[in-house]
Amino acid sequence: MRAAVLKQIGDPELDVRSDVATTEVGPDEVRVRVRASGICHSDLSAMSGGLPALAPGIMGHEGAGDVIAAGERVSHLREGDRVVLSFVPPCSRCAVCLNGQPHLCEVHTVNAFVSPRFEVGGESAFGFAGCGTFAEEIVIPADAAVKVDDDVPYEAAALIGCGVLTGVGAVLNTAQVEPGSTVVVIGCGGVGISVIQGARIAGASRIVAVDPAVAKHEAALRFGATHATTPDGLAEVRQEVTGGRGFDYAFEVVGLATTIRAAYDAARRGGTAVIVGAGGEEQKVEFSAQELFINEKNIVPSFYGSADPRRDTGRMVELWRAGLLDLEGMISRRLPLADINDGLAALRSGDNAVVRQIVTFDPR
Repeated sequence: MRAAVLKQIGDPELDVRSDVATTEVGPDEVRVRVRASGICHSDLSAMSGGLPALAPGIMGHEGAGDVIAAGERVSHLREGDRVVLSFVPPCSRCAVCLNGQPHLCEVHTVNAFVSPRFEVGGESAFGFAGCGTFAEEIVIPADAAVKVDDDVPYEAAALIGCGVLTGVGAVLNTAQVEPGSTVVVIGCGGVGISVIQGARIAGASRIVAVDPAVAKHEAALRFGATHATTPDGLAEVRQEVTGGRGFDYAFEVVGLATTIRAAYDAARRGGTAVIVGAGGEEQKVEFSAQELFINEKNIVPSFYGSADPRRDTGRMVELWRAGLLDLEGMISRRLPLADINDGLAALRSGDNAVVRQIVTFDPR
């Protein structure tokens, strides 16, 4: 089968090959035929070494498809089920899951780094984030596949698996934004647009989108932002919207030290800075003890939108059905697997109006 292979960490492009195979389906696993996969900035970060990944490996972690085989101990899924894939599946049994924080479950995450899921030319290879959705088929833990109704389009379902759960979840689960709040969102890519939609759904009164790429401002306004500006214009908009007081909630969706610091500074005294961006370990942020004490601002990391995919996937579908969550509108471009490197290059440039690109696979 075909898949996009990262031969070694640091390679700027993926090698689309046809000599890739999956491992056999284990008793607690499913084989999924991938129908659509989003291209996420985390894929680029993993390729460059900014996020943990193993090579050789199959990239991609945001996807949807059909179950084509299920292990003997799998009872909640069967062949033909349409599923959204989760790169942070909860095991439902560990102390973290039982404590109500399934998004922090490490059981399947750790296993993804010790259990190859593919073979490339006869050599073992790993799936990025336990998935590897830039492949025609994948084998994953059954816990990582969440069934959705057949009327949910594959492309929309794929977005839910990462960007939408991360962004909307950061608003509804992590920050629990209150109606009437003021919100600023720093970074207007796919996850940032999801944060904007989440803030709109939560009833925020003012939503300010911040991105250096002016081409992204129109999309931010279309998805619910009331204002859009570059970083240089944020101080002026902050004065206009909050009277200089600062925002109730400031969401950082980039993963850089400078933008994390900017989010903290943009939040009002007693407000909340929510760190959504997946930054590298080299991104160090400095605060003085005095400013932390005096300002009493909350700094809240949000991993995977504090989401429980078993619960929140269905919530996102219902918001989509109600017309409150625009999934189809987030798709800026569709491309075949053969053009994956063009999609990565467009994402890497960062200066265009791309919200989310979707790799589509021909149905068989």
